[in-house]
Amino acid sequence: MMSYSFLQHYWWFLVSLLGGLLVFLLFVQGGNSMLFSLGRTEAQRALLVRSTGRKWEFTFTTLVTFGGAFFASFPLFYSTSFGGAYWLWMLILFSFVLQAVSYEFQSGPRGRTLWRSFLVLNGLAGPFLLGVAVATFFTGAPFCVDKAGLTAGGPSVAISRWVGGLGGLEALASVWNVVLGLAVLFLARVLGLLYFLNNIRDAELNARQRRALWANAALFLVCFLAFLVRTLLADGYAVLTDGSVAIEPYKYLHNFLSMPVVTTVFLLGVIGVLYGLVRTLLCPTYVRGIWPAGAGAVLAVLGLLLCAGWGQTAYYPSTADLQSSLTLANSCSSLFTLRTMAWASALIPFVLAYVFYAWRAIDKHRLTASELENETHTH
Repeated sequence: MMSYSFLQHYWWFLVSLLGGLLVFLLFVQGGNSMLFSLGRTEAQRALLVRSTGRKWEFTFTTLVTFGGAFFASFPLFYSTSFGGAYWLWMLILFSFVLQAVSYEFQSGPRGRTLWRSFLVLNGLAGPFLLGVAVATFFTGAPFCVDKAGLTAGGPSVAISRWVGGLGGLEALASVWNVVLGLAVLFLARVLGLLYFLNNIRDAELNARQRRALWANAALFLVCFLAFLVRTLLADGYAVLTDGSVAIEPYKYLHNFLSMPVVTTVFLLGVIGVLYGLVRTLLCPTYVRGIWPAGAGAVLAVLGLLLCAGWGQTAYYPSTADLQSSLTLANSCSSLFTLRTMAWASALIPFVLAYVFYAWRAIDKHRLTASELENETHTH
């Protein structure tokens, strides 16, 4: 029989895994953010749009699934963050909806540059704002939870109140939120460049992509390492045996040290990203860097999010009222709901297998400019 505590940790693992997959699939946004800097001619830009247009549905679907999984398993977080930081989340969702609409208007010449500009906007804003939102798992957000609203029906009926008056935009005032936002943005651009190299066969474009990879990789590493070091040295939010929350120095460092499996997953992810980057940069003929780097991104994000939620840690700290901080125990769905969804989650491997099959079918051959002449669709 699966215990309540086990199910809470299990669903945080699944949410974290979806978060890792989403960051990997942001290569679509990263690639789109460079449409005009990489594509100097109409044919080259059409080739880039065609390349990312084959995959944007995967990213959008994963984003919706990530939000849905959070809502089903940790509804108090969903109502607190999505209900309080509504401007931040609305900007994220609006940018992704704008992306979907923009792809549909690529076939006609009228306004094509405008719609591609919207793809660039989504490519820049989407990853950056998602990184800012995720950073609040470590830096906190200004909200309060009305403990009197808790009933025997479960913690999900608690009433939360957002103290900040900017609807989540106050997260942009935190330097470290911005740093992680930039890290996610440059990682998405790195993955986008690696994907283009693997998916497109065009000598001029490929050379330009390899040159762009140097700068974006350097900026990603600087931002990511800065946030990682700061997080390991910063105070964290520990959950005590009575359920209360207390400040603990070096909490996230302690989590990594006390959970060797999580640490191993995180380090393997970092190694995967570095391997894909370094081999692509040093070997002019290597074009498969997206796979080790992409898998590494999934594992690194998974390890980072597990560190934020496991190990008796408040995964969504409150900067307005410490005891309102959200934990796995006080923000999850009922035992019945988590258990029922756990059985349903057994279908996930079959869904992933289908995605893998569809991906291979779409990307059986690398794109060339000549192929576009016989295509009737732009994505």
